[in-house]
Amino acid sequence: MDQPAWKGSPAIIGEHDAAQQRQMPNLASIDLNLLVDLEALLQYRNVTHAAQHVGRSQPAMSRALSRLRGLFDDDLLVRGSSGLVRTPLAECLAKMLPSVLKALRDMLTRSFARSDMRWKATIAMPDHQALIVLPRLLPRLHECAPHLDIVTDPLLEGALRRLEQGDIDLAVGQIGTAPPGFLRRKLYADRFACLLRHDHPALEQEWSIGTFAALRHASIASDSNDRFGQVYDGLVKLGLSDHHPIAFSNVLTAAVVIAATDLVLVVPHRVASRIAAMLPLTVMDPPVELAPYDVALIWHERSHRDLEHRWLRHEIAAAARARPEWAEDEIKRGRD
Repeated sequence: MDQPAWKGSPAIIGEHDAAQQRQMPNLASIDLNLLVDLEALLQYRNVTHAAQHVGRSQPAMSRALSRLRGLFDDDLLVRGSSGLVRTPLAECLAKMLPSVLKALRDMLTRSFARSDMRWKATIAMPDHQALIVLPRLLPRLHECAPHLDIVTDPLLEGALRRLEQGDIDLAVGQIGTAPPGFLRRKLYADRFACLLRHDHPALEQEWSIGTFAALRHASIASDSNDRFGQVYDGLVKLGLSDHHPIAFSNVLTAAVVIAATDLVLVVPHRVASRIAAMLPLTVMDPPVELAPYDVALIWHERSHRDLEHRWLRHEIAAAARARPEWAEDEIKRGRD
């Protein structure tokens, strides 16, 4: 069967290849200033007026028009009875240019508003820190950035590596110092407290080291970066806890169990107060001195200057500083 006459024609193939090359320009060779010139030319349809608008000379704008005609392989502006008129391609470009140039200007000035676009921030924080920070943070974010999705990761294992690689954006925890390449901001200081059910028999006795040491203890199973493990290990070394505590995966599960048993759990004081406001539990100071600690926010320098990242860090710090309603209730109960 004979092939169509156009198939295999060198002239047709050459035109096809040339059309493909025009469709795939080398962006590295294009002067973006030409787009600004094109916008003015298509708006004013007058070389002199367009030149005045962008601060160029009339000869420079004429040269720009010549380059644009070569770039688009189109006359763009042709003479009419009352001046220059736009070609069909120029009409299409006139509709496209405003949004294209706005996107470029926003990209260069970073003025795009995250409040108008969906974005996500992943924060690594243990569940007990999330219990303190999120109830105050999320309402603030919902009001200021309704399109922001917050994803929390309870594991701090490998947090520094994940921050560097961009797998997570921020980490919250008992992070003492920031290594080179990382930055740290203190959110608040806290101390430790004991949680017992409100009618625990130990509360009818003198709250002493002996009473505390005789109790069956609970602990939170966590990775090596978490202060909980260090606290429990310290209690064992002091002889104040058994060597085989009942381990729980998270604080809330442990608290629910403690409310129905004679177990005792050592947790940060803010966490203890928050949980005691929800469950029939009593907060007691440990009968032994445990070193206080700082809760900090840490991030990698790769995102340090990012405007949205900076804004989110500020919101987290503000939420951590705010005194929640359950803390106010605790102060009132103490005064009463």
